[in-house]
Amino acid sequence: MSQVVSSELRAWMIEQLAAGHSVPALRRSMLESGWRDEVADAALAEIGKAAPDATPALAVPVPVPGPDLANAPLYIDAGDRQVAVLQTLAHPRVVVFGNLLSDAECDALIAAARVRLARSLTVETQTGGEAVNVDRTSEGMFFERGENPVVACIEQRIARLLRWPLEFGEGLQVLRYAPGAQYRPHYDYFDPGEPGTPTILRRGGQRVGTLVMYLQAPARGGATTFPDVGLEVAPQRGTAVFFSYDRPDPSTRTLHGGAPVLSGEKWVATKWLRERQFT
Repeated sequence: MSQVVSSELRAWMIEQLAAGHSVPALRRSMLESGWRDEVADAALAEIGKAAPDATPALAVPVPVPGPDLANAPLYIDAGDRQVAVLQTLAHPRVVVFGNLLSDAECDALIAAARVRLARSLTVETQTGGEAVNVDRTSEGMFFERGENPVVACIEQRIARLLRWPLEFGEGLQVLRYAPGAQYRPHYDYFDPGEPGTPTILRRGGQRVGTLVMYLQAPARGGATTFPDVGLEVAPQRGTAVFFSYDRPDPSTRTLHGGAPVLSGEKWVATKWLRERQFT
């Protein structure tokens, strides 16, 4: 390893963690200073062993949802339809699905959501509530789990496809991105070092997986991007991108965003999956 944890750096890391800075925040600072991700992880792990009372250990991996890819299938039986496996990535675990939604289902979700749209909010880990975020300029709404037959059918399909209990899913969120709208790169898990996170986790634990389903493709732009690995997923109608994260930490490489829509409208439906039953 070309970068070594000096005594000065070790002291600084312990001081920052003891002052209440989270492991993800410290890791981000190290990466911004030029440390490679694997070296930053090793350094944090070393500090955790050397000074367990001064710093929290790196988050322990947990089980995550995901399709059965053991035999490299081209299609997966999701109960009421055969879903195509179009692309996979191991780290981060990303799977692009085709034929997940029918045209009729896309139209039904858009029609039901359109009359309930409002400026999208993000979960606020400082307080445990929700707030407008300048990084997110879409409009959106949430369906209750199983709110109507179309939503219930899609949720059953997702549960079977990703082998994760239906009750562990948040309500389906539908978002509309007009020209110029975007969602800047972010993580979907809740930072364990933030004061509002314990309140959020009471409803079902951490988020461990995200499924973004494309209901309407814009004329240009609007890709789902993964900056850490240089991946862009085009928002083709009826397809979806799934990714999982086994710990609330940047080492999962699940930084992602919605690129600006350049022309037309993009509609998506997002399903977030939790560690346990979401209430």
